[in-house]
Amino acid sequence: MITPYFLENFWGEKNNGFDVLYHNMKHGQISTKELTDLIRERSTIEEAYARSMTKLAKTAGNFSQLGTFAPVWDVFKSSTEKQAGCHMDLARKLQELIKEVQKYIEEQAKAHKKTKEEVAPTLEAVQNIQTISQSLQKSKENYNAKTVEQERLRKEGATQRDVDKAGVKAKKATEAYKSYVEKYANAKSEFEQKMAETAQKFQDIEENHILQLKEIIRSYSEYVEETHVQIGEVHKEFVRNIENTSVESLIQKLSESKGTGKERPGPIEFEECNAAVATEGAKPRKRIPFGIPGRRKDKDTDSTESTEVEANNTANGAPPGYYGSIDIQNANVPQVDAEGFCIRPEVNENDAKDNSFYSSSDSDDEDEPRKFHVQIKPVQPNNGTHHNRANIDELKASIGNIILSPSTSGQMRRNQSRLTGVSALKPKPQGSGDELAKSRGPTSYELTNNDLLSLDPLSPPQPGGASYASAVPVPNRPITPLATGALMPPPRPSSRPKLPTAKLTGINEIGRPFSPPKTSSASPPPTAPLARAESSSSLSSNASLSAANTPTVGTSRGPSPVTLASQDALPIAVAFTESVNAYFKGADPTKCIVKITGDMTLSFPMGIIKVFTSNPSPAVLTFKLKNASRLEQILPNVQLLHSDPSQSDSDSKSFWFNMQALTSYLRKSSEQNPSASYYNVDILKYQVQSDGIHSTPLNLAVYWKCTPSTTDLRVDYRYNPESMDSPGSLTNVQVLVPVDGGVTNVQSLPNSIWSSEQNKCLWKLSDLSSKSENEGAGSIRAKFDLSNGPSNPSTLAVQFISEGSTLSGVDMELQGSGYRLSLSKKRFATGRYMADC
Repeated sequence: MITPYFLENFWGEKNNGFDVLYHNMKHGQISTKELTDLIRERSTIEEAYARSMTKLAKTAGNFSQLGTFAPVWDVFKSSTEKQAGCHMDLARKLQELIKEVQKYIEEQAKAHKKTKEEVAPTLEAVQNIQTISQSLQKSKENYNAKTVEQERLRKEGATQRDVDKAGVKAKKATEAYKSYVEKYANAKSEFEQKMAETAQKFQDIEENHILQLKEIIRSYSEYVEETHVQIGEVHKEFVRNIENTSVESLIQKLSESKGTGKERPGPIEFEECNAAVATEGAKPRKRIPFGIPGRRKDKDTDSTESTEVEANNTANGAPPGYYGSIDIQNANVPQVDAEGFCIRPEVNENDAKDNSFYSSSDSDDEDEPRKFHVQIKPVQPNNGTHHNRANIDELKASIGNIILSPSTSGQMRRNQSRLTGVSALKPKPQGSGDELAKSRGPTSYELTNNDLLSLDPLSPPQPGGASYASAVPVPNRPITPLATGALMPPPRPSSRPKLPTAKLTGINEIGRPFSPPKTSSASPPPTAPLARAESSSSLSSNASLSAANTPTVGTSRGPSPVTLASQDALPIAVAFTESVNAYFKGADPTKCIVKITGDMTLSFPMGIIKVFTSNPSPAVLTFKLKNASRLEQILPNVQLLHSDPSQSDSDSKSFWFNMQALTSYLRKSSEQNPSASYYNVDILKYQVQSDGIHSTPLNLAVYWKCTPSTTDLRVDYRYNPESMDSPGSLTNVQVLVPVDGGVTNVQSLPNSIWSSEQNKCLWKLSDLSSKSENEGAGSIRAKFDLSNGPSNPSTLAVQFISEGSTLSGVDMELQGSGYRLSLSKKRFATGRYMADC
């Protein structure tokens, strides 16, 4: 029987022992998951090592089989294969062990949920005694004050009436004090009884938890030990095989397999020469008639090369058909003599000097060679169609296959559009370093200004990201076709799009009323240790193109965040930012590809750091993520945040903070930026379930009509309120399209901005909502006169933002006491939002 340590060591003046023991129980789930991760990583290492050893065995088997040493390679190959098998067996055993640990994790979660229900009365007793203790202390202070006041009046000779009044007050204070003493005694008795039972229950849970983990570790160590023993046996066998492979056996094996015979050469005797026979056989050898025009008469022109090799060499490595055919029949082929030498034709000396190029000769009277006339076919120009189609396929893959997977290149930079007003629990000057939307460097698709003219919508994304909690990518969801009555424009024209390849830059003469503010000299707020889970094929969270250019400021309620007291409910702010990425293809809604991602950020006032550091056990910050059933993936910041499956359900996910890690992070942030009033923490990322074109706030369809002299363009758009949780206006709507072919004149409705330097046309539309004309539906029409047509249909890019709502509808609900939500900000914006014909 183990000593009841929990029963003896978790009381204390503030009665916080229950809270510490409960969260210690929850930490057990973290330990189990981390042990699972360790075993999984070891299994991965063993599997990778086994594959490397298998590859090494194949290498040994492919080494040279020539020489005396060749049989030894078979010994190496066999031994290495056996070692690889040992490591692969260990990897399989560890995978089976992981399955057992996963079962224990499920059982552990159920046990913790049951325990929480069982200890609920203890929690009530703890809260009761804490409340009564505070009331008792106040009543005691009031009693002492009234008693002293009555005694003072007596000593000072006050009137009897005043003394009587003081006596009445003192009597009431005495009765209240005694009443609280009695209540405290009852609460104390109940608290001690239930706390003793609960403390022992928590210790029993921890004992069983540790025993279970030790059993898992014992199995792990046995598997590793068995593998080491097997590897040792394999190595001993290898040593024996090498010892048995003697020098004599190797030499004998080579002699038997490569021997050329045991018969030695016999004797040869001298024979007299028969002169008559020798003279008759000494006739000149007739050479094969072969010659190259203009070549010097070498004394030995025998050739062993085949005509097939010669034919291959004439192409000089060029592809078939690159050179034209050579007319051998009509060429001036020289005659050859009996020995294959060329018979020199008679030519004019001057012509020979003017028209020839030099070749080596060992005779001064040799003439220059004659030349063949060779016709070379030019290379057919490449119109780039296949390249453009490849780019379109890559674009589809980029948008359609985005997943929130881990990456390894460090924390990803986010664009300036990150919820500027969320951290503003009170108004503050720009550049103070505590804005939630402080710029963290442009992403690959982020604009350096607010104008789409500086965006290249098809430029490749930059790699980025650090480490999120690992998540299994969810398979692509089927895209549902539009229902009857949706936007169904006429069929697209037969012309094929051509994607621009040049990088688009800004235009100086075009005004940018929403350009980002100048950078402050103050250092930016520290970023949370959150991994940005977007791979090189993913879409940047461009809440984008200029979402940060219209900052919003919120005002906090309650006390100033700089002067918070420990007994106050601590204010925090939350921000949800979502990015919608879409690709529309012609007028077919089933070909629309959509991906929606989001970020959740909390903002803490500066004064909260002092409250956390002065309290060894601050109240644990817990919350629920509501409407989580609409999400495909949730990636929490595992350094700070932990999920609580026991409190989660089908439509919400419960999370709680590691308060020690949060305090440490906020303290470090304060040291890096002591002048900030607020500190922002990225706590999780998520991916929203999408339903094709139904999930896009703005439906698009593009049509091109291209002739040598003109290009007609039409863009149909429709505001889609059904895609939003709470429909709001789309603001800062801009449409950009490149047009080539030498545009000389533009006619557009509505009016547009044309850049002749960049060959791009930009439309800035009014805000779109259900209250707009035609309920937010409309068309853009333009006619371009060309000097060098026809144009090639290109990809159209769109940007917009929406404040006050999200596409997913996710929300935050605080759990427990000690904190209040002072501000909640929501917005979404475009990432890569494009359309092709």
